[in-house]
Amino acid sequence: QVQLVESGGGLVQAGGSMRLSCKAPEHTIYNFNTAGWYRQAPGMQRELVASIETDGSTTYVDAVKGRFTLSANSMKNTIYLQMNSLKVADTAAYYCFLKRSTWPTYDMWGQGTQVTVSV
Repeated sequence: QVQLVESGGGLVQAGGSMRLSCKAPEHTIYNFNTAGWYRQAPGMQRELVASIETDGSTTYVDAVKGRFTLSANSMKNTIYLQMNSLKVADTAAYYCFLKRSTWPTYDMWGQGTQVTVSV
């Protein structure tokens, strides 16, 4: 079920920046333990790009370390992915998620937003 609303995708030149937003229904973000972003490029497997835990700690895939920053604003029920120094290889559909890891386990997903990086 698509319950998270994504925005911010589009076309950007290599070396540019873009910020993705993912808004959850009011108060529901507190039911989850992990939030983050996956991406999937044509012909490629889905890849976990970044995640953030309730304590604020973040994890990034090696390919984006130093360039992407995941943050969350609980008061706005929103998580963000700031993407800097974009590369053509970053081109993919990006999906945000919230994950509850304690019973009852439960996931929420965004509808996906396309990020296309041109040369």
